[in-house]
Amino acid sequence: MSTATLTADAHRQDPPLNPVPLRQDAAVIGLVGLAHGTSHFSHLLLAPLFPVFIRDFGLSFSDVGLLMTVFFIISGVGQALAGFLVDRVGARPVLFAAISCFLVASLVASQATSYAGLMAVAMLAGLGNAPFHPADFTILNQRVSPQRLGYAFSAHGLTGNLGWALAPAFLVGITSLADWRTAYLGAAVLYVGVLALLFWQRDKLRTEVVPRSTAASRAASGGDLAFMRLPVVWWCFAFFLLSTMTLAVIQSFAPSIMKAVHGVSVEVATLTVSAYMLCGALGMLVGGFVAAANPLSSDRIVALAMAAGALLLLVCATGWLGGQGTLVALAITGFAVGVGGPSRDMMIKKATPKGATGRVYGTVYSGLDLGFALSPALFGLLMDRGWYATTLAGAALVLGLSVVAAVGVGRRT
Repeated sequence: MSTATLTADAHRQDPPLNPVPLRQDAAVIGLVGLAHGTSHFSHLLLAPLFPVFIRDFGLSFSDVGLLMTVFFIISGVGQALAGFLVDRVGARPVLFAAISCFLVASLVASQATSYAGLMAVAMLAGLGNAPFHPADFTILNQRVSPQRLGYAFSAHGLTGNLGWALAPAFLVGITSLADWRTAYLGAAVLYVGVLALLFWQRDKLRTEVVPRSTAASRAASGGDLAFMRLPVVWWCFAFFLLSTMTLAVIQSFAPSIMKAVHGVSVEVATLTVSAYMLCGALGMLVGGFVAAANPLSSDRIVALAMAAGALLLLVCATGWLGGQGTLVALAITGFAVGVGGPSRDMMIKKATPKGATGRVYGTVYSGLDLGFALSPALFGLLMDRGWYATTLAGAALVLGLSVVAAVGVGRRT
């Protein structure tokens, strides 16, 4: 080896492990997190004011429940289709269109005079909610450094939980100070502010569209739907469906179960969901560090987190812990499930073929919407019969089955 070569080697420096500045990654993560928060806010655009609609429009619980079913059906079907659109045109324009749908939905809600108007709101909000996961994860996977993706997925889940927490306080709070129509005008102003900020920072949300192959090569590979032949995609779908069914049971029935089984007050019973969601947000924060430190073990981390949650739910179903003990155990369940959230998204990333991020995330996350649509109806039958312990045990069972799905993803990635 020549002296010149040795000298060059001695002065050559390895490239930094993470050349992208933290500020740049943090800006992308913050903007996508803000957008995701508006999505979860819109999940509860109608539900907190159901008692008002029942009173003002003479509706039944079945009537208002159907609004949420329509929301999640449109969101679920639209989410699978939106993934194709994101891969074709990029995530940024789709994201802007989605938030615009929320803005229009809020304006329509502020002028609604009948059940038909509320149904239009549910349809518009469901359409707006559809593209978020394929758009968000396409931006994060393309614009955030690989070493910081675990933290990005953690922040993404955290902001979603905060959106859920904000919506009831925002809508009910303004309604109590003015009226519900003013509350929806306030929501419209909120969406305008978010849309303006994202548009101002739009350069940070730009994604590259993967060049489409020739017609011949697409035909040989199976075309745009080739990813649907991969078993791992459907194992991911099954995981989201099952784990979301458990979350829907907690959101829909935990207060009623606490009140009926343990005789706690309405205030304490309502606190159950808040405690679960807040601890879930804390778990996601911790889970971001876990995912970043163990990127190759994401499926095992998810399986362990869901298994811990399922065991805690089974203990709650026994009634041995009493009212306060059950409240604490459910909160810890939220934390355990939250810890697995960032690793869950890392697990999906590893299972996604190159160039199909939008399509895979859209298809997989449509299982989330399906879980939200099916679970209240299925477990509501148990609740109607007064089988409260069985309802919690059933939620534990489906969460346990999600462990099997997570292991299935790991084995097939």
